[in-house]
Amino acid sequence: MSNWTDRIVGDRMAVDREFSERVRASEFTNQEWGLIMTAVEFEIEHPEDPERARIVPDTENLAQMMPELKKVGQGAGPAPGGERSRQDSGTGVLDAVRGALGLGDGDEEDRLDEAERLVGEYADELQTRLEEQGKWADVREAYRDG
Repeated sequence: MSNWTDRIVGDRMAVDREFSERVRASEFTNQEWGLIMTAVEFEIEHPEDPERARIVPDTENLAQMMPELKKVGQGAGPAPGGERSRQDSGTGVLDAVRGALGLGDGDEEDRLDEAERLVGEYADELQTRLEEQGKWADVREAYRDG
């Protein structure tokens, strides 16, 4: 399906710029958002029907990305001068024990929900842009031909 995504690279870049405010207002850093977007693929549901067609994110791989987001948020080690990064709570051992006991991190589930919500908003913004630019019909056709 890359043919259709190749056609919208410029539109994705424009939506990325417009969407940056929402990312800044969210709980995610720009680096975390970048990781989230690498885990998401976009598809078009009902591309043959102009009334029902819509861009939808495939977030199946997002849950697997959440531990990486946590690492990014904690930093890659001590801050300069040997001090612990401010985001690093120092509870890595406790988190590991909770995970081993199946006592998952509710915060991670909340972050996953927030990531999925933001990605859905991004997909809506992208579709709106394509419609406003008069490209939506061509993109749907390219997706079908994909």
